[in-house]
This record gives sequence, structure tokens and C-alpha cells, in this order.
Amino acid sequence: MEPIRHALSITASMTWEITWALILGFALSAVVQAVVRTSTVARLLGDHRPRTLAVASLLGIASSSCSYAAVALARSLFRRGADFTAAMAFQIASTNLVVELGVILALLMGWQFTAAEFVGGPVMIAVLALLLRRLMSGRLLREAGAQADRGLAGSMEGHAAMDMAVPGEGSFARRLLSPQGFTATSHVFVMEWAAIIRDLAAGLLIAGAIAAWVPDSFWSAFFFEGHPLAGKLWGPLVGPLVAVVSFVCSIGNVPLAVVLWKGGISFGGVISFIFADLLILPILNIYRKYYGRRTALLLLGTCYVAMVAAGYLVELLFGALGLIPDQADATVPTEGISWNYTTVLNIVFLLLAAVLLVRFLRTGGRRMLGMMGGAPVGEPAGAGARATAGSPDDAPGNEVSG
Repeated sequence: MEPIRHALSITASMTWEITWALILGFALSAVVQAVVRTSTVARLLGDHRPRTLAVASLLGIASSSCSYAAVALARSLFRRGADFTAAMAFQIASTNLVVELGVILALLMGWQFTAAEFVGGPVMIAVLALLLRRLMSGRLLREAGAQADRGLAGSMEGHAAMDMAVPGEGSFARRLLSPQGFTATSHVFVMEWAAIIRDLAAGLLIAGAIAAWVPDSFWSAFFFEGHPLAGKLWGPLVGPLVAVVSFVCSIGNVPLAVVLWKGGISFGGVISFIFADLLILPILNIYRKYYGRRTALLLLGTCYVAMVAAGYLVELLFGALGLIPDQADATVPTEGISWNYTTVLNIVFLLLAAVLLVRFLRTGGRRMLGMMGGAPVGEPAGAGARATAGSPDDAPGNEVSG
């Protein structure tokens, strides 16, 4: 029983360390989603120009989601008329460039990892966009559009289909501070927690078990810790592969990243591992359902290359600037609960979460929870026509529609 108790104590310590940051991040995301409608987002993502990809990334950051919900929402945006590449940029940003991820990385690993997240994320999006521009033909894009319009269910479809933004006109502050804004914020907040809790719990439990049961010598050998150059070359290549088979996505992979970093994976390897939450095996199967086998394989290959490229660039840049922290100082939280700033922040933000939960339950929230895994909702007529518009087969000089 002692090994199990040790693993659970590590899990509990990690959970206590990041609780307030998770509540803060989801609360900020809920505020934005309470006043910005999904249909508005789709209208802003009609092409794949650099400016549009930047807008898609910013909107994704504001629309923090679990990986499953982000993938479902990206398909919904694509069916509503968004450009395929812009939808993928939105999807990446909504899981890998969000506030709560950055805060948790800073708490558990150091501010350098947060900075690397926000440097590597745009690099990953840019590389992916360039690869899709080169490799996604008009015919393949039309196939993906036709498959998307079939509306096959993946995961968290009901959650992704819920547009809980406050309708009507008025300023951001006026709509947010209205009773309807308070209700919408509480609904988004609790629904996001409901979507993430499974992966977060799995990630914490897996990280606790690995930290307690797998000796550091195993990771040191696996990541070539005694060979600096080999380790830096190997880390970004193997990081996404570890993520693929871990079955843990979204913020849930950060606790495991802590264990890998302590075990000897390179700085760039940590970043590529964190970015690979959108390539775990269940999500690859969802890509197949959403866009077809060929597009799923294309996303697997292009996303992997983009993650590796981001990992290498971060390794080189932060290494040149002397910003990579000393791996010998890496620790896995084991202190548990004590009276410090973390405890104070947890109390404050848990009270905020309780207020939003009460509002959620008093305004029909239970029924919404039952609809989270529902089938995808039909999209506006003509969505399929969007998938072929401007494709290379139809418009000379425009090799990419997606």
C-alpha cells in the first residue's frame, strides 16, 4: 500500500498547487465566451492569410477548451464557413496557448516554460499553415468538407455545439455585467470544467504514479541525459510520441511533463510533448471520423513536424539566450497543503468557483450537463460549398483553401 499512498500524495500535491490557476484561467475564458458568439468567430476565419491566422490564434486563446471540445468546435467552425487552416490554428491555440496552461507551467516548472509555450505555439501554427498550403490539395479539401458535413460524432459534441454567448447589442461590459452575462459566464465556466476534469484527473494520477514508481535512471537512459547533443536532438522527436501513447490531453499532460523534465527530457522535448495533446490516439480517430482517413493522416504528419520544429526552435533560442533552467533543480511537488500564498489563492478562487457553480445549478445547468456528449448539431445550409470554394482546382494561383 505504501507505493500507492506515495503516488496519491504526489497527485494531491500537484492538484493543490494548480487549483487556483485552473479556476482563474477558466473564469477568464468564460468571460470572453459569454459575449462572443461562435457564428461571429466563423465569419472572421474565412481564409488562411497571416492576419486571419493571427486572429484565429487570438480567438482560440480566448476560447480555452479541453482538447476534445476544441477539435469538435474546429470542425463546427469549418462547417460554418471557416477556412480549414484557420480552424486548425484556432484549435491549436485554444488548447496550447491558453492562460491557465501558462500559469500552471510557471507554477510547476518555471516561467521559462511559459515563455517557451507562447514562443513555440505561434511557430507551430506557422509551420502547420505552410505545410497544409503545400500538401492539402483542392480534392483532399473537398473530401474533408464532405466528410465533415456528414456530422459523424466524435467526443464532446454537445459541449462544442453549445453557443452560450449573451445575444443582443451593447458593449462588452454591459452584456457581461447583466444577469444574462452572469448566467452565461457560469454556464461556460462549469461546462469547461466538466469537459476537462476527466483528462486532468487522468494526467495527475498518471504523473503521480510515474513519479513514484518509475526510477529516474530509466528516464535518464531513455532521454540520453548524459549526452547533451543527442538529448537535444532526441527530445523534440520523441516528446510527441510519448504524448500520443499517454492518452492524456489538454492541461492534464502538464503534470506528466514535470515528471519527464525531472527525468531528463530536453527543454525543447518538453514543449513538443505539451503541444502533442492534439495527437493522442483517441483524437486521431476523431480526425478520421471528422475529415476522412487521408486528412487524418495528413494532420498527424504535419502536426508532428510542426511540433518538432517548434521544439527545436525553442531549444536553440532559449539555449542561446541562457534561459533554459537547470534540470538538476527540477522537482515534483510533494509538500501537500500548508499555509502559504497557494492556500490563500486556492481559498479565494474556490469561493469564486462555488458562486459560479451555484448560479449554474439555479439556471438549468443540470440539463446542460446531460447534453455534453450529444450528437453534433446540423450546420447552416451551404457549409459544404465552402469547403470547395477557392481551391487550387478552381482558382489559379491559390494553392490552398485549407
